[in-house]
Amino acid sequence: MAYLDAMEPDDAVPGTRSSPERRETPAERLDRNWSELLQELRVTQTGIQILTGFLLILPFQARFVDLSPALVGIFLAAVLLAALATGLVLAPVTAHRLLFRRHEKDVLVNLGGVMAKAGLVCLALTVGLVATLVVGLVADLTAGLIAGGCLVAVFGVLWLGVPLALVRRKRDRTPYV
Repeated sequence: MAYLDAMEPDDAVPGTRSSPERRETPAERLDRNWSELLQELRVTQTGIQILTGFLLILPFQARFVDLSPALVGIFLAAVLLAALATGLVLAPVTAHRLLFRRHEKDVLVNLGGVMAKAGLVCLALTVGLVATLVVGLVADLTAGLIAGGCLVAVFGVLWLGVPLALVRRKRDRTPYV
């Protein structure tokens, strides 16, 4: 329930109705959270699969032999992180199959939330490595490292900094007013 408590502190008490803004039971809230999580994973999964496919065909390109050993290492790290990101965003689906009809939706939502966050971290790092690889091949390794580092920093700001700043700002306001 820790994930749910962090997401919706007003309706964390089992067996009670949620806050006045949402007239739902804890079971309905879990169903809604699971549906929202699946939708997020669907969007993420498509991007990760396209990126992974791109990485998997690179070694078969003529210019791949031109990569420096450092860029080959960056490529291999990107492939491994892309594969890990794929596994992480698919993990909630397989967990659902294993836990189906066992009345463990809270476990499923918590696990799915953790796996989605970890998958997004791997995705951000993969995109940073891919940018490092491409810019490193086209320009040079130093430019690639700067580009990749900047992209990871931008993802950190957009995916973590902005949402947390908005939550802090919203705490001073009444919800849904």
